[in-house]
Amino acid sequence: MSGTLQKKICMIGAFSVGKTSLVKRYVQSVFSETYLTTVGVKIDKKALDVSGRTVNLILWDVAGEDDISSLRMSYLRGAAGYVLVADGTRPSTVDVALSLRERVTTEYGPLPFVLLLNKYDLTDQWEISDAALAGLRDSGWWARPTSARTGEGVEEAFRHLAVSLAS
Repeated sequence: MSGTLQKKICMIGAFSVGKTSLVKRYVQSVFSETYLTTVGVKIDKKALDVSGRTVNLILWDVAGEDDISSLRMSYLRGAAGYVLVADGTRPSTVDVALSLRERVTTEYGPLPFVLLLNKYDLTDQWEISDAALAGLRDSGWWARPTSARTGEGVEEAFRHLAVSLAS
């Protein structure tokens, strides 16, 4: 199978969970300590090879929301999948991610997604138990701890989503 696929992927989650940092780590292989609030949406692109086929991921980094009702669901229109991001040092952001997933499923159906529990490098502040992570996986979610700072789990997460979208 040849040809190029274009797939729109939305990065969604609460404020300050690391969505922009994860995109920067994945697309540019860099991490910055500088915190910049995303206003609206920022779009990046990364091409990868999936079984001999080029998949262009068009990454929509959507501004974070703690008030779930204010997420502009229209940003997800046309998305092939999404990355739910939570902060492993702030368990409340997992609740936001769960609520966001419900809203996306209600509005757009069961789109492919991955759940990233970011900031795994902050081990002394980490508050998500292995049991909680296992529970998410047992419910059929692809959920992994990641670190935009070190890059741990980042490439694997985007590749997993790309493979599921290319098949």
